[in-house]
Amino acid sequence: MAVSSRLPSQPAARGLLRRTPPRILPVERAPRRLALGVRAVSGGPGPGGSPVPRRSPAPADAAAVAPTSAPSSAASAIDFLTLCHRLKTTKRKGWINHSIKGPESIADHMYRMALMALIAGDLPAVDRERCIKIAIVHDIAEAIVGDITPSDGIPKAEKSRREQAALDEMCEVLGGGPIADEIKELWEEYENNSSIEANLVKDFDKVEMILQALEYEKEHGKVLDEFFLSTAGKFQTEIGKSWAAEVNARRKEGCGKQK
Repeated sequence: MAVSSRLPSQPAARGLLRRTPPRILPVERAPRRLALGVRAVSGGPGPGGSPVPRRSPAPADAAAVAPTSAPSSAASAIDFLTLCHRLKTTKRKGWINHSIKGPESIADHMYRMALMALIAGDLPAVDRERCIKIAIVHDIAEAIVGDITPSDGIPKAEKSRREQAALDEMCEVLGGGPIADEIKELWEEYENNSSIEANLVKDFDKVEMILQALEYEKEHGKVLDEFFLSTAGKFQTEIGKSWAAEVNARRKEGCGKQK
């Protein structure tokens, strides 16, 4: 087929030279930053119908947002801690009565009990943090009354009365307030054996004692049957029974090796 060599007509040529105007895209504007002290809460409509940010109202009184309870003063805190120093230096009388050289202190005993509560893991319906707190304070009154043991011949009710009075005195030294109240509550909970946490810490108290007895038997070549007999059958929780059984099993194993 022949191809025409003629150029297109003038109007058609002009049409070919037309260009489509470029498309202008809308420019996105960055969101306007709010001034300090302005919340992104809309008030009435502003220009163009957009909401106008409204400033947060300043509190009428700064004291209204201040903590409701102030911590103990530095002087009261140091006085209390100085009193607690006696827990580090007072030796447990049960070991003294058995002529153990360099026996553990009251604080030593409470510290390992707190570790027991820490490593016991998560137990159903048990507040582990509360167990740790109870372990730390359960013998705290002994900073004043000392370590009263059954060999002292003091009735249990009288022992409890003395320790309660000592605890009240220590909390007064601390300056009272919510922390002192919590210490009293934790101590009374343990004393009355009134919670699952108290049950568990009571067991830790016995486990720690027989474990220490086993260690002293090995270190000093002594037989400390009294401590094992006094705790036998008195554990309240499964973990207490399990740990006590492990200590007793190791003791029997050690006795077998010595023979």
